[in-house]
Parts: sequence; C-alpha cells; structure tokens
Amino acid sequence: MPVTKRRNIAEKEELLENGEPGAGKSDIRGDEVNIAVLLFLYTLQGIPLGLGGAVPMLLQNRGITYTQQAEFSFVNWPFSIKLLWAPIVDAIFCQKFGRRKTWLVPVQYLIGIVMIIMSNGVTEWLGPDGKAPSMPILTMSFMFLNFLAATQDIAVDGWALTMLKRCNVGHASTCNTVGQTAGFFLGYVLFLALESPYFCNKYLRFEPETTGMVTLSGFLMFWGWIFILTTTLIAFLKHEVDESANDKDSKARGMSDIVIAYKQLYTIIKLPAVRTLALVLFTAKIGFCASDAVSGLKLVEAGVPREDLALLAVPLVPIQIIMPVLLAKHTTGPEPLSLWLRAFPPRLLVGPAVAALAALTPALLGGESPSYFYLLLLMSLYAFHQTCLYCMFVAVLAFFAKVSDPAVGGTYMTLLNTVSNLGTNWPNTLALWAIDHLTYKKCTAPELTDNMCANPLEVEVSLDR
Repeated sequence: MPVTKRRNIAEKEELLENGEPGAGKSDIRGDEVNIAVLLFLYTLQGIPLGLGGAVPMLLQNRGITYTQQAEFSFVNWPFSIKLLWAPIVDAIFCQKFGRRKTWLVPVQYLIGIVMIIMSNGVTEWLGPDGKAPSMPILTMSFMFLNFLAATQDIAVDGWALTMLKRCNVGHASTCNTVGQTAGFFLGYVLFLALESPYFCNKYLRFEPETTGMVTLSGFLMFWGWIFILTTTLIAFLKHEVDESANDKDSKARGMSDIVIAYKQLYTIIKLPAVRTLALVLFTAKIGFCASDAVSGLKLVEAGVPREDLALLAVPLVPIQIIMPVLLAKHTTGPEPLSLWLRAFPPRLLVGPAVAALAALTPALLGGESPSYFYLLLLMSLYAFHQTCLYCMFVAVLAFFAKVSDPAVGGTYMTLLNTVSNLGTNWPNTLALWAIDHLTYKKCTAPELTDNMCANPLEVEVSLDR
C-alpha cells in the first residue's frame, strides 16, 4: 500500500475517533443538551420509517396482491437516493438563520403538516368495510413523507458536525443509530401493538373491544403536532454555530458548491475499483430478498398475528444498540470486510429456513394463536437473521470508512452508502412483485366447477399455494 494511502487511512481513523486529528478524547461535559437534541431529531426521523414498515402489515389481510405490496415498497427508496439532492441541501442556505436550520425547520414543519393532512384521509385510503385500499395515494403519500425525512437526515447529519464539540463528533453516529432505532420502534412496534384489538384485549384491557387503542389516523395526527411543536422550539431556542467566521466565501459559493460536489461524484464513479465495488454492492443481496421482504407478509398470511411479529423486535433493540461496540474488534482492523464475508453464507441459510417455517405454519398453528414453542422457534430464527444482518451492516460501514478518500470523505461515503441501500431495495421490490407471478394456485374443493374457480369472489374456495 502506498505511504500516502496509509497516512490518509490513519488520519481518517483519527478523525472518526476524535473528531479531528489531535482533538483528544471524548468529553461530553457541556454537550449533554446537544446530544439530547440530536438524539431527539434522529428519533423523529425514524417514525416515518417505522410507519412505512407498519402499513404493509395493515394491508396484508385486506385483499391486496404482492404486486401492490411491491409498489408500496417504493416508499423506502428516498433514503437510498438522497445523494441526488444532498449537495443542494449542503450548499444553499440562509447564513443568518443557520446553514442546517434553513432546511431542518421548514422540512420538519412540512412533515408535521403532511402527517396531519394524511390523518384526515388515511382511514379511507386503507379501505374500510371491505373496500379496496387506494394504493397509489398511500404509496405517494408515504413516499413523500420519507422524502422529507431523508432531507431532514441530510440536514441533521451536517448539523451534528458543528453542534457537538470536535472531540465529541463521534457520538453523532451513536445518536443516529439509537435515535433511528427508537423512532422505528415507536412507528412500527408500538403502533402495531396499540392498533391491534388482539394485543390490546390480551395485554392492556380488562374488557375486550373490537378496536385497538389507537388508529393510524390518530397516530399520524399526534406525531404531526409533535413535529410542529418541537420544531417551533428548536427554531427559537436552539441556535446554530455561525460558520461564516471560518468560511469567508460561503455567501459567494452557493451554486458553485453544487457543481463541485456533482463533479466529485462523477470523478469517484469513474474509478475502476469503485465501479467493481458498486457492482458487488448492487447485486450481493439478491439472495436475501425473499427472506427480508416477503417472509413477514407470508407468515401473517399463514395466520401469525402481525402484532406478535412486531413484538419479536423488542428483545433485540438493546442488542442492536450495543452490537457495534461488540463487533468493534472485528471492524477496526485492517480487514473489516472479512466479517461481512463470514456473515454472508449463514444469512443465505435464513431463506430456506424461513420458507420451510412459512410452509409449516398453517399446520403448526391449526387455526389457533401461536404457541410459546412456535414463538420461541420464530424468535430464534429472527435473532439469527438479525445478527447476520447487523454483522454485515456494521462491517460494510467500517469498510467504507477505510477506503473513502479523506479529501472527499463525505461524498465518497454517501455514494457508497447509496449504492449499498439501492442494492437492498431493488431486490426486495422485485421479490414482492414476483410473488404473484410465481405463485401456483388451484381449487381443492371437488364440488367446485372450473367456472366457479375462475370467479373466486363469488364463492369461498380453498387454495393450495
């Protein structure tokens, strides 16, 4: 390895560890409020992501096809393509209001307003009383919500670099991980649990009722107002560090910064090693798409309550938070990608295992609620899958940090993360779309005629799939 490259890597490691070369060890004294603000902003960001994961579970037993589920999966794409507009967010701003607050405040207000508007129509869009859900409206609404959340993420990531002291910048990634995990938990696990009559009657009520304790409409309304109120507090009470003292030409740059950023992207993409890595990242997760995107929906279709599936994530939340620390010794060495390679084959085994479990689920349940044995089996498989997934996730992020050129580290890292995220999303969307086209169906009731089987809406039929 060239001496210059080794020196660049060493400087990058010191920058990631201490905020800047020679900055010293982390000392959060005086930064407690800033860390709390960042943690809260990242938590808000995770709520739309959680809701985007919960809606497919709500739709699964409402008569929609897997092709429609594939269409809805596009709501996850904005976080995978935010590189396209990240340079704009970084370069255009109002110096007096604050470089990051210029985008953060309006975007969070928009998120709150969009949530409140959606709360007025989402019940109808979900298809009440047996009506067909309005999939185009649902998809476009949640996609726009996630687009705003992705833009908020760009602004918060940038603000973290100046909000915290240099020696504490490394805590920004922890705030990101913990905050997004907590937000996703609120929007996915907590919502599905409180929306479910099954869960509320079993664990939270003395007298059973036919509805849950919250609705998607009420949940959106509540968090819409939370976004508006907290954004108002941040706008007036949280001041941003004035970067103009360190950047005398910031007012004159603007559009030139955008052009420079896109030129840097083009230069990086032309590198042969980057193109090879991009091809690997773009195709490596094809083998995981069925277990990642389809398994949960298939288990719900087979009779597993969606609330039980959501609650499987609860015991793993602490593990997901501390796992980066546990894996540090494997990812801070000279070959962080070795952990990614070791976790790849075991994760491939999850696909056949979950397919077998989905096929056996109707027989194991027998029309009843899942037994503790079944839930333990499902939990073990889920924990194994999440461990493999997180090992690969942490390892590949460490690899990106190692290979990124410090001179354009932000652009380099964002590009590689974007390709990696796209490599996750496109196979998942394709897998959902393919289910309807690869599923074989036949009538098994002998008294039904071919005509009746051709019109399943006219008579209840039993299907082998």
